[in-house]
Amino acid sequence: MTKQPGDSATTEPTQASPDPDETSSDADGAGSEYQDEASPEHPTAASPLATGTPTAPARAGLLAPGAPMLGPLALGWLTAMLWSTRAVIDSAAAGVTAISLSAFALPGVISAALVAGTAFALFGAELLAHRGRDRATLRFVMAVASGLLIGLAAAFAINLTYADTATTNVIAGTTAAAAIIGGGIAATRTAPVIGAVVAAGLGTLVFVVAFSWARDPLFDLFGAGETQESLLNAAKWVSRTESLLAGLVAGLLAFGYLTWSRRRAATHRNDPHTLRWPAYLIAGAGPGLLLLVAEVILRVGGRRLLDLAGALSEADAVAQTALGTSRVDNGIWVLFVGALTAMIAFGRTLGPAPLDEEEPDGA
Repeated sequence: MTKQPGDSATTEPTQASPDPDETSSDADGAGSEYQDEASPEHPTAASPLATGTPTAPARAGLLAPGAPMLGPLALGWLTAMLWSTRAVIDSAAAGVTAISLSAFALPGVISAALVAGTAFALFGAELLAHRGRDRATLRFVMAVASGLLIGLAAAFAINLTYADTATTNVIAGTTAAAAIIGGGIAATRTAPVIGAVVAAGLGTLVFVVAFSWARDPLFDLFGAGETQESLLNAAKWVSRTESLLAGLVAGLLAFGYLTWSRRRAATHRNDPHTLRWPAYLIAGAGPGLLLLVAEVILRVGGRRLLDLAGALSEADAVAQTALGTSRVDNGIWVLFVGALTAMIAFGRTLGPAPLDEEEPDGA
C-alpha cells in the first residue's frame, strides 16, 4: 500500500537514521583514500614543481619526452670522449707526457660519464612510470642500477682498450663513480626537469668542444702577444667568453626542452599541469651544477692522477692549479648565466595577470 502525502504514516521515518560513528568512519575512509591518491608514493602524484590536480593523465604528462633519444646520444658522446682520450694517451711517446695528458683529458670524460649515467637512469625510471610502477624506492633503485650499468661498462672498456699504466685504474674508477652519481641524480620525480638538465648539459659539453676551434682567433682578437702578461690576459677573456656563451646555450636548451615538454603534454595528454618558475631555474642551472659535481668527483676520485701530474715539474703544478681554478669558474658562470637565461626566457612567455571580474550590483 502506497503512502499519500497527506497520510499520517508519512511522518514516520521510512529509513533508520545513520549512526554517527558509521558516518564519521565512512568520511575518514574516504579521506584516507583521497590521501592515498595524492600521496607522493602513488603513481598519479604530481610533481612539486607543477601546478594542477593530481590525476592519472596529469601524471602521465609529467614524463620526460625524448628520454629514449637522450640515452643513446649521451652514451655516444661518452664513447667519443673515451676514444679521444685513449688516442691522446697512446700518442704520447713517454710515460710522463701520458700522465700530463691524462690529467688534462679526465675532466671531459667525467662530465660525459655523469651526463650519460643521468640520461640512461632517466630512461629506466621513465619505463617504470609508463608501466604504472613509479614508486619512489623502486625508481631510485632502477636509476642507480642504470647508472651502475653504464659505469661498469665504461670502466670495463677503459681497462680493456687503454694501455696498462698507473693512471688507467684511476680513469676507470672515476668514470664509473660519475655514472653512478648521475643515476642517483635521475632518481628525482621531476622527470621533465632532469630531462632538460640532461639535454642542456649534453649540448653544453658539445659546445665547449666545438668552441676549441675559435680559441686561436679569439686569442688574437683579445691581444695575445709574445709577453706572458698579454697571454694571461687574453686567456682570461677567452675563458670568460666561453663560459658566457656556454651558459647562454645551457639556459636556452633547458628552456626549449621544458617548453617542448609542456606543449607535448598539453597536446597529447591534455595535461592540466604547468611547470612553475623554479623548474626553469633548476633546469637552466643544471648544466653548471653538473660541471661542479664533475669537478668534485675529479678532485676526490682523481686526486692521485692530479698529484702525479702536478709533481712532474713546477710548471705542471702551476698549470694544474690554474686549470682547476678555471674549471670551477667555468662551472659557476654556466650555472648562473644558464639559470638567468632560462628565467628570462620563461618570463617573456608570461602574459599580464588577469583582471578580477567586477562583482554584480546586487552582490
